[in-house]
Amino acid sequence: MAGSVNKVILIGNLGKDPEIRHLENGAAVANFSVATSENYKDRKTGEKVSQTEWHNIVAWRGLAEIAEKYLKKGAKVYIEGKLKTRTWQDKEGNNRYSTEVITDNLTMLGSSGESMASSNPVKPVENESKSSPEKEFSSPDENDDLPF
Repeated sequence: MAGSVNKVILIGNLGKDPEIRHLENGAAVANFSVATSENYKDRKTGEKVSQTEWHNIVAWRGLAEIAEKYLKKGAKVYIEGKLKTRTWQDKEGNNRYSTEVITDNLTMLGSSGESMASSNPVKPVENESKSSPEKEFSSPDENDDLPF
């Protein structure tokens, strides 16, 4: 294999409504967090354990506008993107780091009645700079152990 891969795929729920900013050049940027959970049974105690991981998501331009219009807290989403770590200095001069998922594909999951702002189904949306075939998903079984 020649080269390397920086690819992230997440399916989770929004922790809060997206925060939208518009830059001087008119580009829209959306920031939001997505929670993913992993469930397992503790071998020693036999108890069911759930671990939640939070991911910082950044969507640009058209994807940001879709996020602003349709995504709300609790909405289930499929995210594809790449990891990017930003570095900055805080007020005390300490170096700070933030790792984010830069989205290039965003698909809203769930029925239109589940935390969606619109009753119209929306197709998967991809960044203008990339084209790939649409992804298809089946709904989880009602008896699934999913925490959301």
